[in-house]
Amino acid sequence: MPPSRLSIEQGLAAVWRTRRGLACLLLIPAGLFLVLATLRRSLYRSGLLRGDRLSVPVVMVGNIIAGGAGKTPLTLHLARMLKMAGRRPGIVSRGHGGAGQVMEVGADSAPAAVGDEPLLLRSRASCPVFVGRKRATAARALLAAYPETDVILCDDGLQHYALARDIEIAVFDRRGLMNGWPLPAGPLREMPARLREVDAVVFNGDPAGIPRHPHVFHMTLMGDRFHLLGDPSRHFTAADLAGMKLHAVAGISDPGRFFDHLASLGLTPECHPFPDHHPYVAADIAFTGDAILATEKDAVKLHGLALLPVWVLPVDACLSPDLARFVLEKLDGPPSA
Repeated sequence: MPPSRLSIEQGLAAVWRTRRGLACLLLIPAGLFLVLATLRRSLYRSGLLRGDRLSVPVVMVGNIIAGGAGKTPLTLHLARMLKMAGRRPGIVSRGHGGAGQVMEVGADSAPAAVGDEPLLLRSRASCPVFVGRKRATAARALLAAYPETDVILCDDGLQHYALARDIEIAVFDRRGLMNGWPLPAGPLREMPARLREVDAVVFNGDPAGIPRHPHVFHMTLMGDRFHLLGDPSRHFTAADLAGMKLHAVAGISDPGRFFDHLASLGLTPECHPFPDHHPYVAADIAFTGDAILATEKDAVKLHGLALLPVWVLPVDACLSPDLARFVLEKLDGPPSA
Protein backbone atom coordinates (compact mmCIF):
# COMPACT_ATOMS: atom_id res chain seq x y z
CA MET A 1 0.00 0.00 0.00
CA PRO A 2 1.48 3.42 -0.93
CA PRO A 3 2.12 5.84 1.93
CA SER A 4 -0.75 8.17 2.78
CA ARG A 5 -0.41 11.93 2.41
CA LEU A 6 -0.60 12.22 6.20
CA SER A 7 2.32 9.83 6.68
CA ILE A 8 4.31 11.76 4.05
CA GLU A 9 3.59 15.07 5.83
CA GLN A 10 4.51 13.56 9.18
CA GLY A 11 7.69 12.10 7.68
CA LEU A 12 8.70 15.46 6.23
CA ALA A 13 8.04 17.17 9.55
CA ALA A 14 10.34 14.65 11.24
CA VAL A 15 13.06 15.23 8.62
CA TRP A 16 12.74 19.00 8.96
CA ARG A 17 13.34 18.85 12.70
CA THR A 18 16.87 17.47 12.29
CA ARG A 19 20.11 18.21 10.45
CA ARG A 20 21.04 14.62 9.77
CA GLY A 21 20.00 11.63 7.70
CA LEU A 22 17.61 12.40 4.85
CA ALA A 23 17.80 16.15 5.53
CA CYS A 24 21.52 16.06 4.66
CA LEU A 25 20.86 14.02 1.50
CA LEU A 26 18.45 16.72 0.34
CA LEU A 27 20.93 19.58 0.71
CA ILE A 28 21.89 19.57 -2.99
CA PRO A 29 18.33 20.16 -4.27
CA ALA A 30 17.84 22.56 -1.34
CA GLY A 31 20.84 24.56 -2.53
CA LEU A 32 19.39 24.73 -6.03
CA PHE A 33 16.03 25.85 -4.62
CA LEU A 34 17.72 28.56 -2.59
CA VAL A 35 19.66 29.85 -5.60
CA LEU A 36 16.51 30.05 -7.73
CA ALA A 37 14.47 31.66 -4.96
CA THR A 38 17.20 34.22 -4.28
CA LEU A 39 17.58 35.00 -7.99
CA ARG A 40 13.83 35.50 -8.37
CA ARG A 41 13.72 37.81 -5.35
CA SER A 42 16.71 39.77 -6.72
CA LEU A 43 14.99 40.28 -10.06
CA TYR A 44 12.04 41.92 -8.31
CA ARG A 45 14.22 43.99 -6.01
CA SER A 46 16.30 45.27 -8.93
CA GLY A 47 13.21 46.24 -10.95
CA LEU A 48 13.90 43.79 -13.79
CA LEU A 49 10.65 42.15 -12.74
CA ARG A 50 7.93 44.44 -11.43
CA GLY A 51 5.19 43.73 -8.95
CA ASP A 52 1.72 44.85 -9.96
CA ARG A 53 0.81 47.96 -7.94
CA LEU A 54 -2.89 48.34 -7.07
CA SER A 55 -4.87 51.52 -6.54
CA VAL A 56 -5.35 50.62 -2.84
CA PRO A 57 -2.80 49.49 -0.24
CA VAL A 58 -1.99 45.79 0.11
CA VAL A 59 -1.29 44.06 3.44
CA MET A 60 0.52 40.77 2.87
CA VAL A 61 0.19 38.03 5.50
CA GLY A 62 2.54 35.09 5.03
CA ASN A 63 5.55 33.17 6.22
CA ILE A 64 8.98 32.02 5.16
CA ILE A 65 8.26 28.36 6.03
CA ALA A 66 6.07 25.80 4.29
CA GLY A 67 2.77 24.96 5.89
CA GLY A 68 0.23 26.88 7.89
CA ALA A 69 1.14 28.82 11.00
CA GLY A 70 -2.05 30.74 11.76
CA LYS A 71 -2.17 33.07 8.75
CA THR A 72 -5.89 32.59 8.12
CA PRO A 73 -7.13 33.46 11.66
CA LEU A 74 -4.76 36.43 11.61
CA THR A 75 -6.17 37.60 8.27
CA LEU A 76 -9.67 37.20 9.66
CA HIS A 77 -8.72 39.24 12.74
CA LEU A 78 -7.28 42.05 10.63
CA ALA A 79 -10.33 42.12 8.37
CA ARG A 80 -12.65 42.47 11.34
CA MET A 81 -10.58 45.09 13.11
CA LEU A 82 -10.09 47.16 9.97
CA LYS A 83 -13.85 47.11 9.38
CA MET A 84 -14.43 48.29 12.95
CA ALA A 85 -12.02 51.17 12.25
CA GLY A 86 -14.10 52.25 9.25
CA ARG A 87 -12.01 50.65 6.50
CA ARG A 88 -13.51 48.46 3.75
CA PRO A 89 -11.20 45.47 3.35
CA GLY A 90 -11.22 42.78 0.70
CA ILE A 91 -9.32 39.50 0.83
CA VAL A 92 -7.45 37.67 -1.94
CA SER A 93 -5.91 34.22 -1.71
CA ARG A 94 -4.49 31.64 -4.04
CA GLY A 95 -6.91 29.08 -2.65
CA HIS A 96 -6.05 25.40 -2.45
CA GLY A 97 -6.79 23.03 -5.30
CA GLY A 98 -9.25 24.06 -7.98
CA ALA A 99 -8.29 25.21 -11.46
CA GLY A 100 -6.56 28.37 -10.27
CA GLN A 101 -8.79 30.74 -12.24
CA VAL A 102 -9.96 33.96 -10.63
CA MET A 103 -13.34 33.68 -8.95
CA GLU A 104 -15.30 35.20 -6.12
CA VAL A 105 -15.87 33.01 -3.08
CA GLY A 106 -19.57 32.75 -2.31
CA ALA A 107 -21.40 31.32 0.66
CA ASP A 108 -22.27 28.24 -1.41
CA SER A 109 -18.91 27.83 -3.19
CA ALA A 110 -17.49 24.31 -3.26
CA PRO A 111 -14.38 23.87 -1.09
CA ALA A 112 -12.75 21.86 -3.89
CA ALA A 113 -13.14 24.84 -6.24
CA VAL A 114 -12.06 27.74 -4.02
CA GLY A 115 -10.23 26.14 -1.08
CA ASP A 116 -11.23 25.56 2.53
CA GLU A 117 -9.48 28.61 4.00
CA PRO A 118 -10.99 31.16 1.56
CA LEU A 119 -14.43 29.64 2.23
CA LEU A 120 -13.86 30.04 5.96
CA LEU A 121 -12.77 33.65 5.46
CA ARG A 122 -15.86 34.34 3.36
CA SER A 123 -18.16 32.91 6.02
CA ARG A 124 -16.68 34.90 8.92
CA ALA A 125 -15.00 38.03 7.58
CA SER A 126 -18.12 39.65 6.10
CA CYS A 127 -16.10 41.15 3.28
CA PRO A 128 -15.49 40.12 -0.36
CA VAL A 129 -13.06 37.26 -0.93
CA PHE A 130 -11.54 36.39 -4.33
CA VAL A 131 -9.17 33.56 -5.19
CA GLY A 132 -6.79 33.01 -8.08
CA ARG A 133 -3.30 31.78 -8.78
CA LYS A 134 -2.39 35.31 -9.89
CA ARG A 135 -3.24 37.35 -6.81
CA ALA A 136 -2.92 40.71 -8.60
CA THR A 137 -5.52 39.61 -11.16
CA ALA A 138 -7.77 38.38 -8.35
CA ALA A 139 -7.36 41.68 -6.50
CA ARG A 140 -8.23 43.70 -9.61
CA ALA A 141 -11.34 41.58 -10.12
CA LEU A 142 -12.31 42.22 -6.49
CA LEU A 143 -11.81 45.99 -6.85
CA ALA A 144 -13.85 46.03 -10.05
CA ALA A 145 -16.72 44.18 -8.39
CA TYR A 146 -16.46 46.09 -5.09
CA PRO A 147 -15.04 49.55 -5.89
CA GLU A 148 -15.65 50.77 -2.33
CA THR A 149 -12.84 48.45 -1.13
CA ASP A 150 -9.98 50.55 0.24
CA VAL A 151 -7.46 47.94 1.41
CA ILE A 152 -6.55 44.43 0.22
CA LEU A 153 -5.50 41.68 2.63
CA CYS A 154 -3.55 38.92 0.91
CA ASP A 155 -3.68 35.60 2.74
CA ASP A 156 -0.46 33.57 2.30
CA GLY A 157 1.44 35.49 -0.36
CA LEU A 158 4.73 36.62 1.12
CA GLN A 159 6.67 35.05 -1.79
CA HIS A 160 4.15 36.18 -4.43
CA TYR A 161 6.20 39.18 -5.55
CA ALA A 162 4.06 39.69 -8.65
CA LEU A 163 1.71 41.60 -6.34
CA ALA A 164 3.32 44.71 -4.85
CA ARG A 165 2.64 45.22 -1.18
CA ASP A 166 2.65 48.09 1.31
CA ILE A 167 2.87 46.07 4.53
CA GLU A 168 4.33 42.61 5.10
CA ILE A 169 3.50 40.45 8.14
CA ALA A 170 5.26 37.13 8.79
CA VAL A 171 3.61 34.55 11.04
CA PHE A 172 5.27 31.72 12.97
CA ASP A 173 3.74 28.98 15.09
CA ARG A 174 5.36 26.84 17.76
CA ARG A 175 7.44 24.94 15.18
CA GLY A 176 9.60 28.01 14.57
CA LEU A 177 12.23 27.55 11.84
CA MET A 178 12.65 23.82 12.60
CA ASN A 179 16.09 22.82 11.22
CA GLY A 180 16.50 26.19 9.49
CA TRP A 181 17.32 24.72 6.05
CA PRO A 182 15.64 25.56 2.72
CA LEU A 183 13.21 23.27 0.94
CA PRO A 184 13.27 20.30 0.56
CA ALA A 185 15.97 19.67 3.21
CA GLY A 186 14.04 21.91 5.59
CA PRO A 187 10.83 23.97 5.63
CA LEU A 188 12.22 27.36 4.55
CA ARG A 189 10.87 29.08 1.45
CA GLU A 190 13.29 31.93 2.12
CA MET A 191 16.16 32.36 4.54
CA PRO A 192 15.67 34.04 7.96
CA ALA A 193 17.44 37.21 6.75
CA ARG A 194 14.26 37.89 4.77
CA LEU A 195 12.56 38.81 8.04
CA ARG A 196 14.60 42.01 8.22
CA GLU A 197 12.43 43.33 5.38
CA VAL A 198 8.99 42.57 6.84
CA ASP A 199 7.10 45.18 8.84
CA ALA A 200 5.96 42.88 11.64
CA VAL A 201 6.45 39.34 12.96
CA VAL A 202 3.59 37.51 14.69
CA PHE A 203 4.19 34.60 17.08
CA ASN A 204 1.35 32.07 17.25
CA GLY A 205 2.67 30.22 20.26
CA ASP A 206 6.27 30.30 21.43
CA PRO A 207 8.56 29.57 18.46
CA ALA A 208 12.29 29.26 19.01
CA GLY A 209 15.14 30.53 16.89
CA ILE A 210 13.38 33.45 15.20
CA PRO A 211 15.72 36.41 14.56
CA ARG A 212 15.06 39.50 16.64
CA HIS A 213 12.68 42.00 15.06
CA PRO A 214 11.67 45.51 16.19
CA HIS A 215 7.95 44.83 15.81
CA VAL A 216 6.89 41.52 17.36
CA PHE A 217 3.25 40.68 18.15
CA HIS A 218 1.92 37.68 20.08
CA MET A 219 -1.22 35.92 18.87
CA THR A 220 -3.43 33.68 20.99
CA LEU A 221 -6.29 31.69 19.47
CA MET A 222 -9.27 31.79 21.81
CA GLY A 223 -12.38 29.63 21.62
CA ASP A 224 -14.43 27.60 24.09
CA ARG A 225 -17.93 27.56 22.61
CA PHE A 226 -18.96 24.98 20.01
CA HIS A 227 -21.81 25.30 17.54
CA LEU A 228 -23.63 22.57 15.67
CA LEU A 229 -22.66 22.18 12.03
CA GLY A 230 -25.65 23.26 9.98
CA ASP A 231 -27.33 25.08 12.86
CA PRO A 232 -25.04 27.80 14.30
CA SER A 233 -27.79 28.86 16.70
CA ARG A 234 -27.19 25.72 18.78
CA HIS A 235 -24.22 25.99 21.13
CA PHE A 236 -22.40 23.72 23.57
CA THR A 237 -19.62 24.38 26.02
CA ALA A 238 -16.97 21.87 26.97
CA ALA A 239 -18.94 21.19 30.17
CA ASP A 240 -21.98 20.23 28.06
CA LEU A 241 -19.85 17.64 26.23
CA ALA A 242 -18.46 16.04 29.38
CA GLY A 243 -19.09 12.30 29.60
CA MET A 244 -19.75 11.90 25.88
CA LYS A 245 -17.81 9.58 23.59
CA LEU A 246 -16.16 12.16 21.35
CA HIS A 247 -14.02 12.09 18.23
CA ALA A 248 -11.91 15.02 17.08
CA VAL A 249 -10.78 15.56 13.48
CA ALA A 250 -8.20 18.05 12.23
CA GLY A 251 -6.86 18.42 8.71
CA ILE A 252 -4.58 21.38 9.38
CA SER A 253 -0.82 21.84 9.16
CA ASP A 254 -0.38 20.98 12.85
CA PRO A 255 -3.37 18.91 14.04
CA GLY A 256 -1.82 18.74 17.48
CA ARG A 257 -2.63 22.43 18.01
CA PHE A 258 -6.36 21.66 17.84
CA PHE A 259 -6.11 18.55 19.96
CA ASP A 260 -4.07 20.42 22.59
CA HIS A 261 -6.69 23.18 22.60
CA LEU A 262 -9.42 20.62 23.28
CA ALA A 263 -7.33 19.14 26.10
CA SER A 264 -6.97 22.62 27.62
CA LEU A 265 -10.79 22.75 27.73
CA GLY A 266 -10.84 19.48 29.69
CA LEU A 267 -11.96 17.29 26.77
CA THR A 268 -10.43 13.89 25.98
CA PRO A 269 -11.73 12.89 22.53
CA GLU A 270 -10.28 10.18 20.35
CA CYS A 271 -8.09 12.22 18.00
CA HIS A 272 -7.94 11.66 14.24
CA PRO A 273 -5.30 13.74 12.40
CA PHE A 274 -5.63 14.20 8.64
CA PRO A 275 -3.39 15.87 6.05
CA ASP A 276 -3.63 19.62 5.64
CA HIS A 277 -6.55 20.56 3.33
CA HIS A 278 -7.81 16.97 3.41
CA PRO A 279 -10.83 16.37 1.09
CA TYR A 280 -13.07 14.40 3.44
CA VAL A 281 -15.33 11.53 2.40
CA ALA A 282 -17.96 9.84 4.55
CA ALA A 283 -15.70 6.87 5.34
CA ASP A 284 -13.16 9.19 6.98
CA ILE A 285 -15.60 10.09 9.76
CA ALA A 286 -17.67 6.92 10.06
CA PHE A 287 -17.19 6.83 13.83
CA THR A 288 -19.29 5.32 16.58
CA GLY A 289 -19.97 7.51 19.57
CA ASP A 290 -21.86 10.66 20.47
CA ALA A 291 -20.31 13.52 18.49
CA ILE A 292 -17.43 14.76 16.32
CA LEU A 293 -15.44 17.88 17.19
CA ALA A 294 -13.95 19.81 14.27
CA THR A 295 -12.06 22.95 13.38
CA GLU A 296 -13.82 25.59 11.30
CA LYS A 297 -11.47 24.87 8.42
CA ASP A 298 -12.47 21.20 8.41
CA ALA A 299 -16.15 21.90 9.03
CA VAL A 300 -16.66 23.60 5.67
CA LYS A 301 -15.95 20.19 4.05
CA LEU A 302 -18.02 17.99 6.39
CA HIS A 303 -21.56 18.99 5.42
CA GLY A 304 -23.70 15.92 4.77
CA LEU A 305 -20.92 13.40 5.48
CA ALA A 306 -21.21 12.53 9.17
CA LEU A 307 -23.68 10.20 10.85
CA LEU A 308 -22.85 11.76 14.21
CA PRO A 309 -23.51 15.41 15.07
CA VAL A 310 -20.52 17.64 14.30
CA TRP A 311 -19.69 20.35 16.81
CA VAL A 312 -17.50 23.10 15.39
CA LEU A 313 -15.11 25.17 17.49
CA PRO A 314 -14.65 28.73 16.16
CA VAL A 315 -11.49 30.47 17.32
CA ASP A 316 -10.65 34.16 17.33
CA ALA A 317 -7.17 35.64 17.28
CA CYS A 318 -6.17 37.98 20.09
CA LEU A 319 -3.09 40.11 19.38
CA SER A 320 -0.79 41.79 21.85
CA PRO A 321 0.10 44.56 21.34
CA ASP A 322 -2.58 45.85 18.94
CA LEU A 323 -1.54 44.74 15.44
CA ALA A 324 -4.54 46.38 13.75
CA ARG A 325 -3.55 49.77 15.17
CA PHE A 326 0.01 49.20 13.93
CA VAL A 327 -1.33 48.43 10.44
CA LEU A 328 -3.62 51.45 10.44
CA GLU A 329 -0.77 53.75 11.49
CA LYS A 330 1.35 52.32 8.69
CA LEU A 331 -1.46 53.03 6.22
CA ASP A 332 -2.69 56.38 7.55
CA GLY A 333 0.11 57.71 9.74
CA PRO A 334 -0.04 58.07 13.54
CA PRO A 335 -3.13 59.77 14.99
CA SER A 336 -2.80 63.48 15.53
CA ALA A 337 -2.36 64.66 19.11
